[in-house]
Amino acid sequence: MRHTRRHFLASTTAATIAALGTRLAASTAQGANDRIRVGIIGTGGRARGLMNQLKDLQGVAITAVCDVYEPRLLQAAKIAPEAQRVADYRRILDDRDIDAVLIGTPDHWHRGMTLDAVSAGKDIYVEKPISRTLEEGEEMVRAVEASKQVVQTGTQQRSWDHWKLGKEIVDSGRLGQITFVHLYWYQMGGSGTFQPVNLEQLDWKAWLGPAPDQPFVPQRFYQWRHYWDFGGGQLTDLMTHWIDVVHWYLDVDVPVGASVTGTNHRVREWEAPDTVIASLQYPSFQVAHLGSYGSRVDDGGLEFRGTEAVMKIDRNRLAVYRNDASNVPGTYAPEPEIYVRSHSDGSIAHLQNWLDCIRSRDVPTANIRAAHQAARASHIANAALRQGRPVRWNAATQRIEVA
Repeated sequence: MRHTRRHFLASTTAATIAALGTRLAASTAQGANDRIRVGIIGTGGRARGLMNQLKDLQGVAITAVCDVYEPRLLQAAKIAPEAQRVADYRRILDDRDIDAVLIGTPDHWHRGMTLDAVSAGKDIYVEKPISRTLEEGEEMVRAVEASKQVVQTGTQQRSWDHWKLGKEIVDSGRLGQITFVHLYWYQMGGSGTFQPVNLEQLDWKAWLGPAPDQPFVPQRFYQWRHYWDFGGGQLTDLMTHWIDVVHWYLDVDVPVGASVTGTNHRVREWEAPDTVIASLQYPSFQVAHLGSYGSRVDDGGLEFRGTEAVMKIDRNRLAVYRNDASNVPGTYAPEPEIYVRSHSDGSIAHLQNWLDCIRSRDVPTANIRAAHQAARASHIANAALRQGRPVRWNAATQRIEVA
């Protein structure tokens, strides 16, 4: 029997509501009287956004904030006025009254802080990408999986209702054989102007940490994602989100090869390109990622193209179009068979999942291994970009090789 849009949504919504009710009842029973005390390490814009969401969730308190740049530390203190303010993250790890940490630092600090937090017995929320290199991610997986710690990673789509519905649709076979996935992410970006930095308020050596010693440059401080010592450009920063969805939906964990081109058309100061075209090969399908910092229209999303239907999904909506349906007159697409618009922020549900798992000791939705696999795909793509030639993944040696 062909399922109608109403029948499909009704059945999946009922199942989702039932599951949510069970989880909420369990978390209430387990943690009604237990307040989870969290320390924030790195209080840049993303971390402060998460703080604003975290502080409104039940059963949690932000008791410490840490940053080596005083103005950001003071901004975080406005969100959590009663929190202790520290410049050295080790003070948070040494505090036995703190149960968990949220790591929102630049990428080059993720490995060291995560390993230190695991050793200190803290549960962890660490932003994506979890690693700056392939080897860092492998080390993090070993350490976390050998520990008893609950580690959530920052690919929040895995906790977002309409993204979970997308997984159900793919698993149902509704799209048919998927042979091509189109990823895209478009933003505006540039060198611009930067707020003056008083170096007396910034511990630059501490900010550099494991990165090579170098003089302070405002653009590297503010736009660190686009410099190889600190991040991996738009492939690790943005594509990691979407390739994680591809892995999740299609039950794969690593591309077999990659070809990537990229250029700095607008922001020539960046080391990583502002425009990229990446092709990732998987055994039974292809992925193409397009990214640009020269236009914001359409933002970012994915298209799963199957022999029966196409699913388009982003952070605002999910739409499924059947290949055998008639096109809307004057267009090349039919009316969507399924259409869902999201009015929520998946980060809230993602933080809640982390807190629930801290109480239950379950594995969170975006576990460390899945996060490593997503970052690994981006590292493979960056290897092709930086070497200027196709690369392949050697499954036997678990290493990247020139194709």
